[in-house]
Amino acid sequence: MSLRFQAISQISDASKVVDVQTTTKVTAIFGENVFTLKVAREYLSDEAFKSLAQSVKGGKKIDRTVANQIANGLKAWAESKGVTHFTHWFQPLTGTTAEKHDSFFTIKSDGTAIEEFDGAALVQQEPDASSFPNGGLRATFEARGYTGWDPSSPAFIMEIGHGKTLCIPTIFISYTGESLDYKAPLLKALEVLNKHAVEVCNLFDKNVTKVTATLGWEQEYFVVDEAMFNARPDLVQTGRAVFGASPAKGQQLEDHYFGSIPERVYSFMRDFEQESYKLGIPLRTRHNEVAPGQFECAPIFEEVSVAVDHNTLLMDIMDRVARRHRLRVLLHEKPFAGINGSGKHNNWSMATDTGVNLLAPGKTPKTNLMFLTFFVNTIKAVKDYSSLLRASIASAGNDHRLGANEAPPAIISVFIGQYLTKVLEDVEQRVGEKFDEQDEAILKLDIHRSIPELLLDNTDRNRTSPFAFTGNKFEFRAVGSAANCANAMTTLNSIMADTLKTFKKEVDGLMEKGEKKELAIMHTLQRYIIESKDVLFEGDGYSQEWADEAARRGLPNVKTTPLALDAMVTEKSAHLFESLGVYSHSELEARHEIELEKYIKKVQIEARVMGDLAINHIIPAAVTYQNSLLENVVGLQKAGLPESSYASQKTILAEISEHIQQVYTLVDAMVEARKVANNLESSRAKAIAYCEEVKDKFFDDIRYHVDKLELLVADAAWTLPKYREMLFLK
Repeated sequence: MSLRFQAISQISDASKVVDVQTTTKVTAIFGENVFTLKVAREYLSDEAFKSLAQSVKGGKKIDRTVANQIANGLKAWAESKGVTHFTHWFQPLTGTTAEKHDSFFTIKSDGTAIEEFDGAALVQQEPDASSFPNGGLRATFEARGYTGWDPSSPAFIMEIGHGKTLCIPTIFISYTGESLDYKAPLLKALEVLNKHAVEVCNLFDKNVTKVTATLGWEQEYFVVDEAMFNARPDLVQTGRAVFGASPAKGQQLEDHYFGSIPERVYSFMRDFEQESYKLGIPLRTRHNEVAPGQFECAPIFEEVSVAVDHNTLLMDIMDRVARRHRLRVLLHEKPFAGINGSGKHNNWSMATDTGVNLLAPGKTPKTNLMFLTFFVNTIKAVKDYSSLLRASIASAGNDHRLGANEAPPAIISVFIGQYLTKVLEDVEQRVGEKFDEQDEAILKLDIHRSIPELLLDNTDRNRTSPFAFTGNKFEFRAVGSAANCANAMTTLNSIMADTLKTFKKEVDGLMEKGEKKELAIMHTLQRYIIESKDVLFEGDGYSQEWADEAARRGLPNVKTTPLALDAMVTEKSAHLFESLGVYSHSELEARHEIELEKYIKKVQIEARVMGDLAINHIIPAAVTYQNSLLENVVGLQKAGLPESSYASQKTILAEISEHIQQVYTLVDAMVEARKVANNLESSRAKAIAYCEEVKDKFFDDIRYHVDKLELLVADAAWTLPKYREMLFLK
């Protein structure tokens, strides 16, 4: 019996539903494995607690002398929970998390065995970790790398089986100080946004001393049975099914969406939610998504840096817990062709330390004008740096997803809804009018009258928009499900910081010329609205009309990762990041190289898997069935039956033969195209070759013939689990 049929026979096993004992109240376990400030208060001296609190809330550096006290408190707390090891937990440029465990146990010079964790071990470690992507920033003979403690993210205890490890969130940098992870640039971007956002806020409220970017991500994913997963080498090695004929029933009835959650998946959800709650991940939503076998979870929004940590943690938790339930989670952006892919919508906003959401329309003229300022500046940032935003979400997996089945297109546009569109039009139409001091109140009241009717979610939702305003936040919908949110968030917060910086400078310039503050703000906003309106689009992002219109507007439509990544290394991009101190020129170049290499390797692996499946699974199955048909035809001929009695068999035989030949020929040609691509020197040229000469030329054609064979070959002879089984059998 093939692995496929073994997997099908095991599906009905009732013991596959794991009984999960969950607490009645989330609050009873929420954050129990997190070293929060509340917990720290119990384990630290006044001096150490004050230093840690100032670092977490105000970004102040912790003195190394105090670090010893904090380390001792952390160890005492961890040991009270049965922890024996600690690790610096970081996010290298692989897209996964990394950790190297060390024991608290050590031996002193006199041979005494003790448990120890000092400030030096807390603040900094040298994991080496030389095999992580570095884009040329490190060499084998000088590969030292350091992890440095990030106090803004609380330490936590990870439970795996019966083992418990104290995890210290850190950044990861090279010996010469360049960032080698997602976290370090993100923290820099958040800090520079804080600086320039506070300066703009102070135009309206001098009491604002801090602005925090907030993020609420939505994690979409597919769930398949583990035995089905193991019987599909393409799922195991690439995370997606490179072949597979569409089932008769897919998502066309939309009956899976928000439907009753299958018991086995429900048990898995409750299990990973409980693990997440212990780590302080504030999950609130769970539901079936549109495609069969697809689901989603989402948390309450948090500060961006903590939200990023929690999302990367969640992906690890989901994978680990799924195995416990003999399931597998697929985070690939397009694991199954022909149905919805998976995104990770990033709901982004900014909040002040005075309690104001800067993207929430207010109820007073003053807060309305402040809202309008940050709202228009966001649109301006997206317009000016749309190519950079596209680059921030570029990946081999996301290329399969963008542009269909409720995923936004590659054209970066902004959807704001009819109400705010009218507001911006009203503001724009007053260009050229002379405002005087008496008109200031009228001006602000006009805004006040227009905006309150939009409060919160009184706006439609455009699922084809990559960047949509949803009432009190922007939803960056184009981010892929497997991505680290930090990449998109570093770019978004950086371009926002740069735009606010320029805005403040221009307003100050008008005020120096004698304009009143409110009028200077309005005149600058009017100009920004005019300069940015080409990026606004309310219609169907999938239509050819929009692609044509976007081209007329000068909006880029870069559909493939190798070309989209070019935006990372333009002079404009270098000036942006270097002037803000987020990336150095060498760091940008390195990241560009890393992203190209990741793309090359992923397409290369998919091509190899396609070749392996075609030659070792598909063709043998087709030939086996072909032989049985041939025996049938020969038998009928020998029986003296007329040719009309086996004409259908001969037709099927001919079709199978043609598809087999096409598969073999195309796979052979694809192998030769890979060899040519591999001999190219530059990573960019190689990535483009893998995209255009390997993927674009061969993947769909090979798949077409393989999927036709799946429909022709007898079901009993087909060895790979089919879409209908992977998507619907749980």
